[in-house]
Amino acid sequence: MNWSAVIYWIFRMPCLFHLLTGLYCPGCGGTRAVKYLFQGKWGQSFVYHPLVLYGGAALALELLSVLTSRTLGKPLVRPGKEIWLVYGGVALVVLNWVVKNAVLLLLGVDLLAEPL
Repeated sequence: MNWSAVIYWIFRMPCLFHLLTGLYCPGCGGTRAVKYLFQGKWGQSFVYHPLVLYGGAALALELLSVLTSRTLGKPLVRPGKEIWLVYGGVALVVLNWVVKNAVLLLLGVDLLAEPL
């Protein structure tokens, strides 16, 4: 079995929600956002899906917090901190979904079109 062809097919598969409704789903643009993040194009990554940069920043801050607490030898525990990161991520996904669909419906601008 040619695994590279299978992986290529999976990542090139269109969004079924978008095909059926003409609207973007909350995850539309995520794969391209990761692609552009790894290419160092942070602005383009943010336009496609801001959750990717948010997740990277949240992960980096959590790792920094763990390393700092281990280096200092005392825990830096702030109860409930993680739940606010989750709430922020959910709010970002909903806001992204609403804005992209509003721009698409009201202005006719496709923010997820590939750049020329």
